[in-house]
Amino acid sequence: MAQNRTLPKQEPGRLLKRAFFGRSVHEVAPDLIGVTLLVNGVGGVIVEVEAYHHTEPAAHSYRGPTPRNMVMFGPPGFVYVYRSYGIHWCVNFVCEKAGSASAVLIRALEPTHGLATMRRRRGAEDERSLCSGPGKLCQALGITIQHSALPLDQPPFALHARVGKSDVVSGLRIGITKAVDLPWRYGLKGSKFLSKPF
Repeated sequence: MAQNRTLPKQEPGRLLKRAFFGRSVHEVAPDLIGVTLLVNGVGGVIVEVEAYHHTEPAAHSYRGPTPRNMVMFGPPGFVYVYRSYGIHWCVNFVCEKAGSASAVLIRALEPTHGLATMRRRRGAEDERSLCSGPGKLCQALGITIQHSALPLDQPPFALHARVGKSDVVSGLRIGITKAVDLPWRYGLKGSKFLSKPF
C-alpha cells in the first residue's frame, strides 16, 4: 500500500561533496530525497525536507546575519543547527553561493543505520517515530549546536547519493506562520516515515 511505502534495502551510493550544495536551494531540496545521511555511522534515508530562501520571511536569514545564523551566509555544504521553541535542535544544510543564506531543513529520515543507538537516544521503540520530525531526528542522530558550521563532506557527517530515482512530492511547509503559501516541502511519496502526510 502506498501509505506504507519504504525504500528498497540497498547499499548507499557515492559520497556527496560540498559542491552538491552550491546550487539553487530549490534544486538541492528535492534532490536530497533518497540521500542517506549518517552522523558517526548513525542515520538513514532522507524522506522529507523543506527549502528556505533568504528572500522570504520564514527564513532565519531574512533579516540579515546574526551570530546564530552566520553560517548560512558562508559557502555551501555546511551545517546550520538551531534550537526550535527552546526545546529541539533542527539541522539544515546550507545551499547556494556564499552570501545567499539559503538552506534545507531536514525534516524526516527512514532509519537504516544504528537503530539500537537511535532507540536508546530517543527512548522509543517504534521505528516510524525515531526520525519522523526535525527534532526527533536530531535527537536520534545525536546532532546538537556543536555540529553547527561543520562541513557536510567530512566526519562525523557522511552523505551518500541516492541510488536510482525517488518519487518526490511537494507541498506547503509545516509549523511556520510566514510565507505559508510556498510549496517548498518535499518528500518521498507514500513514505510511512514522514513527519506528516502530504
